[in-house]
Amino acid sequence: MTHNNPSDETLRKLLTEATTIAVVGASSDPGRPSHGIVRRLLSAGYRVIPVNPNEREVLGRRAYASLVDVPVPVDIVNVFRRSEHTPAIAAQAVAIGAKTLWLQQGVVSQEAADIAHAGKLVVAMDLCIAVEHSLLRIAPKTDV
Repeated sequence: MTHNNPSDETLRKLLTEATTIAVVGASSDPGRPSHGIVRRLLSAGYRVIPVNPNEREVLGRRAYASLVDVPVPVDIVNVFRRSEHTPAIAAQAVAIGAKTLWLQQGVVSQEAADIAHAGKLVVAMDLCIAVEHSLLRIAPKTDV
């Protein structure tokens, strides 16, 4: 199974225009990769919303049980969950009107991609959002 990720130009546009990123599977445990990504995204100036029913807050940000509980518009849904959980997350991302479903490095689901594409979302799969942010040299946000 192969997935064609968006071009660098499209990824640059997504990351430049986005202001709010929901991180599904965000953890308050500093040893978890999602914790480091939340920290990196916050330092880059994004509004980061942790989504994890097992967390109350992550890095001082209130955590929500699911995407449908998030009370503000979300630009990018960044997913740190095993691949088998991603179709339901993709359906929620469509339901809340997100613009992008971004499955972290190692997370691949054609079913989730199909759901997101059907809902007119851009899909990035098996890519680390922080690595792409660095590689594309996105300037930190100052107006969020």
